[in-house]
Amino acid sequence: MNTKLFFTSLFCTAAFIPLALSQQVITPAVKSVTTFAIITDSVTFAKAANEIRQYKSAIEREGLGTYVISKTWKQPGEIRNILRDLHTGPAKLEGAVLVGDIPVPMLRNAQHLTSVFKMDQRYNWQKSSVPSDRYYDDFHLSFTFLKQDSLQKNLFYYSLDASSPQKLDMDIYTGRIKPPAIPGKDKYELIRGYLRKAAEEKGRSNVLDQAMVSTSHSYNSESLNSWAGEQIALRQQFPRLFSTAGNIRFFNYRMNTFLKFNLLSELGRPDLDLAILHDHGDTDLQLINGYPDASNPQPSIENIKRYLRSKIQAAAGRKQDISKAKEGYVKWLDVPLSWMDDALLDSVVAADSVFNYNLDIHTADLVKSPPNARFVLLDACLNGAFHLDEYIAGYYAFGGGKNIVTVANSVGVLQDLWPDEMMGLLQYGLRAGNWLKKTATLETHLMGDPTFRFSVSSQKYNLNEALATRKTASYWKTMLSVADPDIQSLALSELAGLISEKEMSALLKNTYFSSPYETTRTEAIKLLHQYHNRDFLEVLKASVNDPYEFIRRRATYYIAEDGRDELVPALVHLAIADRHSERVYSRARASLPFMKAETVTAEAEKQLAASPWITGPGAVKADILASVRSGSSSVDTVRKILNSRDVPLKQRRFEVTRLRNYNYHILVPEVAAFVLNHNEDKQLRLAALEALSWFDQSHQRPAIEAMCSKILSDDSFSSEFKEEARRVRNIITVTPITN
Repeated sequence: MNTKLFFTSLFCTAAFIPLALSQQVITPAVKSVTTFAIITDSVTFAKAANEIRQYKSAIEREGLGTYVISKTWKQPGEIRNILRDLHTGPAKLEGAVLVGDIPVPMLRNAQHLTSVFKMDQRYNWQKSSVPSDRYYDDFHLSFTFLKQDSLQKNLFYYSLDASSPQKLDMDIYTGRIKPPAIPGKDKYELIRGYLRKAAEEKGRSNVLDQAMVSTSHSYNSESLNSWAGEQIALRQQFPRLFSTAGNIRFFNYRMNTFLKFNLLSELGRPDLDLAILHDHGDTDLQLINGYPDASNPQPSIENIKRYLRSKIQAAAGRKQDISKAKEGYVKWLDVPLSWMDDALLDSVVAADSVFNYNLDIHTADLVKSPPNARFVLLDACLNGAFHLDEYIAGYYAFGGGKNIVTVANSVGVLQDLWPDEMMGLLQYGLRAGNWLKKTATLETHLMGDPTFRFSVSSQKYNLNEALATRKTASYWKTMLSVADPDIQSLALSELAGLISEKEMSALLKNTYFSSPYETTRTEAIKLLHQYHNRDFLEVLKASVNDPYEFIRRRATYYIAEDGRDELVPALVHLAIADRHSERVYSRARASLPFMKAETVTAEAEKQLAASPWITGPGAVKADILASVRSGSSSVDTVRKILNSRDVPLKQRRFEVTRLRNYNYHILVPEVAAFVLNHNEDKQLRLAALEALSWFDQSHQRPAIEAMCSKILSDDSFSSEFKEEARRVRNIITVTPITN
């Protein structure tokens, strides 16, 4: 390997890197079709040079030429330029790993690229921005630098440009090797240890044949149909795991009051390959159990006592009047005062503290019980907040176990994501980074080695090579005949960028109606959603009867996002016929308020009249009408407050920004007219304009587009309005709309 300062030309694609005297580069030692880059800071390179070289050599033994580039980086743009130039070189860069103290891009005006994160950007910048390495791996996006954080100098704020594409399309994959601040541990020793581990793992033969999946309390409304549906889909994605040649274990919070100990034991298995953990969480914990489910009187009473003690202990911590607090709970819950007598006893407080601690997985647990699962997926909120010193995903890779890759989210995340999308491709040796590239949102990040892959017994499907070199429609069409759901899904995903919309739309529609695979049907409807045409609407209406619970659940989102009357019968059907699927029913009820009230009411009466076998039709109708009334009431409130100048601006703004989460389609024309009204408050109109960008799938998009065109062509609107209108227009025209 050649190490040199960057004052001479480097061979191969290194010549495309901008000159920088302080930059140190190690060039690839092998020739390969694509290349990889290890990006590190100067101090980390000085502290871990041998381990970085060892890691580089291990990657190159797999046939992937690798650069090492180190520098004292001043801002993220330096790194992005290097990666982009390498990607356009002769041996195209396919991915990179960011090792050590690499600047963190904090993205603003890009919340629509997350799964669900919505926070008023007037609030604390660190909390209302999205830490995201999509800045480094999606070169289609364009940004404007805003500022460097005044306290955390490693954070750099960028705004997604209004003229930028408003859809993710990653050019390369990335990963982060950044240890959390583990007490008593030196971060450079943690990096050295991880790099040695990652390099050694590449020398082992390890097929994906051992897995676990866990589901914690409150996840997906605790729906058993959701839990069962995932198992059926995974059986198709990973047939080996369900045979005597492999093993997969399923865990549910109902199985143990303190399930975390079962999970820590399972995660510690030396032979565990894959762990999928579904839960809620925070930066430093995973929420596993709530209070025990109980139907018998005594454990039910104990739960209430435990709840009351927690409230009294909290009141004491806030220096509140304890007697008054107890009286309040006696009156509210009609419970004996004696149930709170021991709430502040030292022994009881200590026992409650231990009980509550054992309900969840904390960072300290992962230090005591290091995870050995090679690939871990955490789909909770904030577990991957890598911009902080303390983030629990980092404890998986750096806790001392055998974990190589942990995928987690840097901000709050949608509960109804599709976490297992194309995950079966990992068993065919697909690099973890290539999997991430097909599935990531703005907040999704890979902690560890993105070149990690499981061993395969046959190179029949070299998917890494195919993704790098197979760019023809004919190749991917042949892959549609492979009897594997995720290979078919990958083929569909690749074809979407290679053939015409007309041909692709017909293919997706046919795939949905003919495929026996749950996940392939899910991929088909997901891709068809981008076209938002008649084929999509036909498939969407049929999908409410799909046997796969996740497809029915996603259908509630698609219908609510569109809002047209044509889709009301499908949504009402779910609200009536799928009440046993808690999460589907919950989402259907939550979506009804966004549809036209009179259409929903008439359709509910029609379907119930035609379904005499439904027991308790009156109660079913009452539930539906309650949702309708809720929507009508909210619409009336927004309409009244929006147009009332007597209401304080703060309250009016609250109602306007609520539309970001509550897409009342019927209000779009009125809100658009409000935006165009120069007599209204400027900041309130700008907030309303931004709120309309969240109607990007609405059947009312033509009205929003017309509003944007008016602003952009009318000189009476300021540059600030034109900039926001340009952003909104680009967001809502990412996918066409066909009425």
